[in-house]
Amino acid sequence: MTKHILHHALSVPAIKKLDGKRIVLASNSPRRREILRTIGFNPDIVPSTFEENLPLSSFPNIHEYPVATATHKAIEVYERMVAGDPDNPPDLVIAADTIVLTHVQPSTSQTDYSILPDYKQELLEKPTSKADNMRMLLDLNGNVCEVVTGVTVVYPVLTSPGYQTRSIDERTLVYFADSPKHLLEAYVESGEGIDRAGGFAIQGLGGLLIRKVEGDYNNVVGFPATSFFKLLDLLIDEDPDFLDI
Repeated sequence: MTKHILHHALSVPAIKKLDGKRIVLASNSPRRREILRTIGFNPDIVPSTFEENLPLSSFPNIHEYPVATATHKAIEVYERMVAGDPDNPPDLVIAADTIVLTHVQPSTSQTDYSILPDYKQELLEKPTSKADNMRMLLDLNGNVCEVVTGVTVVYPVLTSPGYQTRSIDERTLVYFADSPKHLLEAYVESGEGIDRAGGFAIQGLGGLLIRKVEGDYNNVVGFPATSFFKLLDLLIDEDPDFLDI
């Protein structure tokens, strides 16, 4: 049986409550798994089959998009696992979705971008090609982008439909250096950014393109560990019977 709480985890109420519980990460992202392992979690890996194709037009606030995607991913995995093995349901399913948004105001600015139509934020998905990766990096170069991660947890409850969801979103500003074109071209040729939202990996060679980060660094990598811990504390404070059924 997998031990889902590692020995180095901090001895705090959330960790004590989860000790001996079945924890599942609805993602095959090695980066998210490593962040969770760093803070003491060793979840089972059950990637979601949700297609992540929610229409952007249905979200008046683009920041709600990764939260909704994470929620669909978490519920899909929870329901599939319960249907496949009703006698061994997960106690906590964790899902996350990270997006990159362009043209973001620095936090020092007092101007609301909602009144500046020329600065409409663009959602950067994973590049479809090296040319697309280069287009993204040229847009980001010398500018600021916003990385938003939605995190949803699903856990069992006695009321219908048998589970409850809670979600958070974390936002981090990433300031890109004004890099020469040959550096951007070399990075694109490395291939590192092809499988990453926004076309860069801050924890890898992509870190050479970054001047500074304002907010949670782990959020840019793919999982906001600090806010996740706060969410678990909140769930315990709100419901002393959390995960006791």
